[in-house]
Amino acid sequence: MQAVLIVLAWATTAAGAVLLGWAAWRIVRVVRLGQPAPGRTDQGGRRLATMLRETLGHTKMLTWSKVGVAHWFVMVGFVLLFGSLVTAYGQVVNPEYALPLIGHFAPFTWMVEILAWVMLVAIGYLIVLRLRTHPQRLGRESRFFGSTFWQGYYVEFTIVGVGACIVVLRGAEYALIGASRWDFPLTWWIGEAFFGGASASSLETVIVVVAALKILISMAWAITLGLNATMGVAWHRFLAWPNIFFGREPGRERALGAAKPLTIGGQAVNFEELDDIDEDASFGVGAAEEFSWKGLLDLSTCTECGRCQSQCPAWTTDKPLSPKLLITELRDHAYAKAPYLLAGSPGEDDPAREGVGAQALAEAERPLVGPTEGEPWSPDGGGVIDPDVLWSCTQCGACVEQCPVDIEHVDHILDLRRYQSMIAAEFPNELNGFFKNLERSGNPWGVNASQRMDWAADLGFEVKQVGVDVEDLSEVEWLFWVGCAGAFEERAKKATQATAELLHTAGVSFAVLGDGETCSGDPARRSGNEFLYQQLALQNVEVLRESQAIKVVATCAHCFNTLGNEYEQLGLSLQVVHHSQLLNQLVREGHLAPVAPPGGATGDAEVAGKPVTYHDPCFLGRHNQVYEPPRELVGSLPGVEMREMPRHGRTSFCCGAGGARMWMEENLGTRINDNRTDEAIETGAETIATGCPFCRVMLGDGLTNAQADGRGEDMQVLDVSQLLLAGVHRGASEKAEEAGESDS
Repeated sequence: MQAVLIVLAWATTAAGAVLLGWAAWRIVRVVRLGQPAPGRTDQGGRRLATMLRETLGHTKMLTWSKVGVAHWFVMVGFVLLFGSLVTAYGQVVNPEYALPLIGHFAPFTWMVEILAWVMLVAIGYLIVLRLRTHPQRLGRESRFFGSTFWQGYYVEFTIVGVGACIVVLRGAEYALIGASRWDFPLTWWIGEAFFGGASASSLETVIVVVAALKILISMAWAITLGLNATMGVAWHRFLAWPNIFFGREPGRERALGAAKPLTIGGQAVNFEELDDIDEDASFGVGAAEEFSWKGLLDLSTCTECGRCQSQCPAWTTDKPLSPKLLITELRDHAYAKAPYLLAGSPGEDDPAREGVGAQALAEAERPLVGPTEGEPWSPDGGGVIDPDVLWSCTQCGACVEQCPVDIEHVDHILDLRRYQSMIAAEFPNELNGFFKNLERSGNPWGVNASQRMDWAADLGFEVKQVGVDVEDLSEVEWLFWVGCAGAFEERAKKATQATAELLHTAGVSFAVLGDGETCSGDPARRSGNEFLYQQLALQNVEVLRESQAIKVVATCAHCFNTLGNEYEQLGLSLQVVHHSQLLNQLVREGHLAPVAPPGGATGDAEVAGKPVTYHDPCFLGRHNQVYEPPRELVGSLPGVEMREMPRHGRTSFCCGAGGARMWMEENLGTRINDNRTDEAIETGAETIATGCPFCRVMLGDGLTNAQADGRGEDMQVLDVSQLLLAGVHRGASEKAEEAGESDS
């Protein structure tokens, strides 16, 4: 029997090695089908540090602490217990075999036992978690909805089998060699309970059989991976390392902030140089092979864990977009189409394609984005990605924030939108008027630029305008970037006025561009119209350069992100801060002194002694990691009670406005802003504070809907600047009263 087991062990090992190598080569070939991805190999030291921090430190996994800890021990066990597999090959031949030098070294043997037991406990917890959160129980609320369950279970029970073999082997070894319990601290009891009194030959047989079983379980896993190149739940053990290493920005754990530049053949597209662009060039991604190689590596690395899905505002409000399923549908399509792409040139009549299978030919005919058959999130015919899936995205970045293997979902959705907007011209009807307003008037509302200074008409002080009151920005400290919403939207104008008054009160010198300012381009870019974005942005860049802008303060989170992160791609580097950051600094330095209202005071923005909840704008918080300044600012108001919503900070929920969704109808599922407003109402707060005009509009509309149903009747939505201004006004009034009393 021993001879048979030896042959079987080595035969499965050979099969596993060959198939695993073949699948790895297949993955490499598929990834190499992608377009160039510039800037992915520079600053190797920072990339290596990020990779080690995220993988060995499990920095993203540990944001879900219990799951993260359990997964860390499984990962460490997978790596460090490899020595036990090597030992098993020796034990099949000689039951008393041990690794040279370290085989009987106590720290090594203790580590093996401790890791084996902890790994078993950890994987047991993860199995129970998968069962408790199964879609059969939770439906769409399960983060595993749509995941390939047999693959998950197979991997988990493989780990159980390997761990069980290790502890049984250790127990049998204890009984065979008669060592002290000290050498087998966690498995001696197995030897005594199950193998006590057994003969040496019986124990040797047990060791040979269990060692062979351990090898067979391990090699069956390798064979399964070899036959399933898209089995991300297993392949991520190898692919996560390079996927994290080749992240978009060295040293940064998330591909958020600036949008990924539009590229053709790896070169950034500059629409100022239209003559240099090939007239047959395709913008964005309209076919699987038009993703970059890093994009195809992303698709290959997905673990199907569903963390992105559980945080997606579209999915959790019953829309068809699941970031996980979007990635897996693209992955399966790319791998199914790959034989067609690898067989020959793009020409339809290429004779090299005669041997291509029917499935690959069928996949080659499918549009990447188009009407689908079956469920839109997992279609069984038609397009690969349903248009409703693509256009449900708010670009909030929750998927990217949560992904433990650094998949760049937002970048891929943006590239798909670019093709749909600029090449296919297939986008939601509402965007037609939106694009026209931006082209004609430089703002989404279509208001004439001559009205950009109307917000300042009733202020009791002069707001300096570049080119009118000051020649350029060298005469003041700050450029106050008002933004389209801040200039034209009635609710947002109040935040603009409040910010300007606070800066004036604090003695900060600033100026605005007035009608020299146009839309930053964010909603055009995030809806895929890169041409229109660059048209607007380049106009602003020219004005900002001529105005000698250096330091910019913005009240709009989208403008803050675009000016601070994306204009650098156009050659302009600015020091951009959000108004909550600057105002918080002014309060801390004593330039602004908010005072609590007297007991029983009422009126707009009177919040002292009343609970306030703060909503994190996605493009301020998640995209730029600005979480504390606005909270400190609200907390600086005397007597304010801060009440956090369950989803806040890095796990904050979107208002529904990003990705140009503010200008699109929301006809599927429940409204995102209603969902978020309900969460705010449940805190019992009387004020929702935020730091973005888009968020204020969406939450204001959500509150109106709630109040129509009799909920949140005493609630209001205000910008943080309005809350601060009310407190500062009270402080000024008190000082005036004290001065009057002293004069009398």
